[in-house]
Amino acid sequence: MLEKLNIVKQRFDEISDLIIQPDIISDQKRYVELTKEYKDLKKLMDERENYIRVTNRIEEAEEIIADGSDPEMSEMAKMQLDEAKSELPALDDKIRMMLIPKDPEDSKNAVVEVRAGTGGDEASIFAGDIYRMLTKFCESKGWNCSTVDFSEGTSGGFKEIQFEVSGDDVYGTLKYEAGVHRVQRVPQTETQGRVHTSAATVMVFPEAEEFDVEIDPKDVRIDYFCSSGPGGQSVNTTYSAVRLTHEPTGLVAQCQDQKSQHKNKEKAFKVLRSRLYDLELAKKQEEDAAKRGSMVTSGDRSAKIRTYNYAQGRVTDHRINLTIYDLQNIIDGDIQRIIDELRLVENTEKLKETGEMF
Repeated sequence: MLEKLNIVKQRFDEISDLIIQPDIISDQKRYVELTKEYKDLKKLMDERENYIRVTNRIEEAEEIIADGSDPEMSEMAKMQLDEAKSELPALDDKIRMMLIPKDPEDSKNAVVEVRAGTGGDEASIFAGDIYRMLTKFCESKGWNCSTVDFSEGTSGGFKEIQFEVSGDDVYGTLKYEAGVHRVQRVPQTETQGRVHTSAATVMVFPEAEEFDVEIDPKDVRIDYFCSSGPGGQSVNTTYSAVRLTHEPTGLVAQCQDQKSQHKNKEKAFKVLRSRLYDLELAKKQEEDAAKRGSMVTSGDRSAKIRTYNYAQGRVTDHRINLTIYDLQNIIDGDIQRIIDELRLVENTEKLKETGEMF
């Protein structure tokens, strides 16, 4: 293990030297890539220090026990040896997981879209529930959420809503929420007390930097229109909302959240850039998933990933057959434990792939 960590340390030392070079600092794309890599490797270097400390304690204790000249010291050394040896397996597992190559997209911010699926008004209400679940989860992580565009449902909730999330490792966490979420419950609109099944689709795109995707302005048609919904006197009277159409692909992005046309245009371009970037990424994910047979992030957005059964208070994640009887807390944003399980399964798959499983 230490040999592998020493190889990583060589790369860490190399990056530490590179990020202070003037020519690297002036190359924005290269500088951002290297600082992200530095941040990831720094965590691994901290664990390397822990690993060296624990193995040194084991060696010291074994030397004292082998010497055997002082019975009292030998007894203390045995206790130290047992303690250090008990720490080692967990540390070993942690480092092994950290050594798995990270997806370079994971550290990016994200654009999230929640759309009501089949089920009429109830589907819009459920899409609103999923939106609240995700935003509460983001708030608990200390991330910042900002609405881009939305269309409200007739009986509450949203037909669709799009929002940006910024913070640490946002995309690497939220990508596990992409797919079809299904609900089984008695709708507020149901008079007979019958259980209905509705669905909402969640899409998560990594937010593309300007240097990730170049958009030719000639390829984009820009339309301005009046905003709808709450927002005071300036809404519905000025053409502040912006819709962008990327003509080569037919992709559309719009924003009506801000009162300023300029700010809406800026946000809409950010979403369009992320969608174009996601198109390329989806192709790559499909190829990777075909190679690996991964269920966790296959990139298939039509896949049913999770069911929320209100009568039983049950949430089932179908990708890993995980069932938790704690629906209320989960719908209130407590989804980290589900994401941790999904990440563990995916990392174990990657470990098998690299032949690192013992």
